[in-house]
Formats: sequence, structure tokens, C-alpha cells
Amino acid sequence: MKFGFPKTMTMKAAVAVALMAGIPGAVLAASVPTDVKRDGSALAERIRKELVTLPYYSLFDNMAFRVEGGKVTLLGQVTRPTLQSSAGNVVKRLEGVTEVVNQIEVLPLSPFDDGIRLRVARAIYGSSSLSRYGLGTQPSIRIIVKNGDVTLEGVVLNEGDRTVANLKANGVFGVFKVNNNLRTELPRKG
Repeated sequence: MKFGFPKTMTMKAAVAVALMAGIPGAVLAASVPTDVKRDGSALAERIRKELVTLPYYSLFDNMAFRVEGGKVTLLGQVTRPTLQSSAGNVVKRLEGVTEVVNQIEVLPLSPFDDGIRLRVARAIYGSSSLSRYGLGTQPSIRIIVKNGDVTLEGVVLNEGDRTVANLKANGVFGVFKVNNNLRTELPRKG
């Protein structure tokens, strides 16, 4: 998720604003200056920034990557072929990247799946308990639909929100199966 705070705002103030707004994952990338560290974590942060700012990257796409030295492996699923090629192209141009292996899957074109995507998004983000996850430029719950099967990716605050998202997706007409890969920020009690 990308956050845009004024440059004059301190880190402490930015985190406080994000937490008050109920934004999960309020750990900001600015906490580690990339010009200080030029190791794998700095490269990973630059790759993440390039991927989440791609045009047409939406809540129906899921991109991930793995960095091994200068080799970057792109993973995930996207709804547009141009998004797959754009991801490979922007990562290839980054300093420190020597090789890009693009394993991003382009989901099949399907009006049936498109309808499911919209209905699941309405069910999840229309829920009063989950609507906060739709704030910002990149919602934290990704909805991947392939041949009627739904996969939920991303991060939610707790196990209760993870369960509610699963129930909302399962209740949508036309969904065959839901794979709930949502991770939680808070550890389980017990």
C-alpha cells in the first residue's frame, strides 16, 4: 500500500495519522532511507514501489517478487497482459537488477470471472467491518478470480477480519471455491 504524506511531516506524525485512519500496515517505507542502504532490502523496496505504481494495477491483480542477488523473479496473477510485460520492463531498468524472470500469470479473459470480481469486491469492501481496507490507492485485500475460484491475498489486522472476508467472498453468487491467503498483522491469542 502506498501512502502519500507531506514531506514536512515527521515519521512519528505520519505513523500516527495512518494509525488513526485505521490503515493496516502503517509501517512506512521512509523509515529506512534507500540512499543509506544499497543492499537487497533497498532493491526490494524500489521494486515494490515500481510495481504498485504501475498503471492499471488494481485490487484484482496480485504481484510479488523474490530477489536473489541481482536476479528478480516476478510472481503473481494479473488481469491484463500489458501489466505482466510492464512489470518486467520497469524492474529490468532498476539499478542492481541483472536478470528478470517473469512468472506472472495472466488470468483468462472471462465475463463470468469479471462479474465475480465485482461482486466479491462489493461484498468485501461494502462491509462496514472491512471497508477500511479499501482506503488508499492500493487496497490491502487483493481479489484474484480464475475460472470461478477466488483467492484472497494481502494483509488484514486480525483473524476476525480474515474470517469475515472469507465469509463475504464465499457468499457471492457464482463463486466455486475461496482460497483465503490473507495474512494477519496481529498474532493469534492463545
